[in-house]
Amino acid sequence: MSSKAFNLTRGERVFSIANYVVLTIIVIATVYPFLNVLAISFNDSVDTVRGGIYLWPREFTLENYETIFGYKSLLTGFKISILRTVIGTVLGLLSASMLAYVLSRPDFRSSKFLSTFLALTMYFSGGMVPIYILFRDLNLLGTFAVYVLPGIVSAFNVFVIRSFMDGLPYALQESAKLDGANDFKIFYKIILPLCKPVLATIALFLAVGQWNSWFDTYLYNGNKPSLTTLQYELMKILDSTQQGSAMTNANDLANKMAQVSPESIKMAITIVVTVPILVVYPFLQRYFVGGMTLGAVKS
Repeated sequence: MSSKAFNLTRGERVFSIANYVVLTIIVIATVYPFLNVLAISFNDSVDTVRGGIYLWPREFTLENYETIFGYKSLLTGFKISILRTVIGTVLGLLSASMLAYVLSRPDFRSSKFLSTFLALTMYFSGGMVPIYILFRDLNLLGTFAVYVLPGIVSAFNVFVIRSFMDGLPYALQESAKLDGANDFKIFYKIILPLCKPVLATIALFLAVGQWNSWFDTYLYNGNKPSLTTLQYELMKILDSTQQGSAMTNANDLANKMAQVSPESIKMAITIVVTVPILVVYPFLQRYFVGGMTLGAVKS
């Protein structure tokens, strides 16, 4: 142990103890809700109604998950959700980074105009009905493209990436030009590798948004079973248990839905939706921290 640990003043020791206590409380407050949800999701639905379940299921069962995964369209929704998450994240990240690179260039004369135009889109929207009519006229209804194209450019993501690029030395681009590199080579070989923290942060934002989205499925592809998403199907299952009625084209689950409590199904759905993001997050965590602190003072 370092000798500094024994040379702390009384005030420093009190601060350290208080710091550990506060951090411990924060960890408990963060982890406990997830463990409670996990315990309820694995507990018998009838027993769940009694309450009193905290960190461990009182009557362990897989019935809640069997009910959810017994739904035939769930596998299709899972595939579509993964597909839209991967494609939407890649295209959204590529388009935002390319636009941010252009706006960050000091020799681009229209930078101020385009930045103002993008900023206006963050505060003003046409509304749900005009957007629906636009998608209809563009023949996006009933297609997979309606999941990806509308969110391919986000003004917020562009500005975040641009702020990071503004902090990079412009001399790197000038020296690359002297070596004969064009703008595309500078962007892919120099700028993107240096922007890993902010790109990982934006990628996580895009992936979570695409993965959790279900309302666009309801609006634009509700009558397309082949284009359903996982969250939309889970929402229908939850709605069925709460209303005590069977879903359309799901009569084979009617009896099962009547035997489980909405609370158990709700917790099982929460775990199913959350686990994939929890699996991906550790791989992006070190970049995510760096991207979130891009506004800090640099040494």
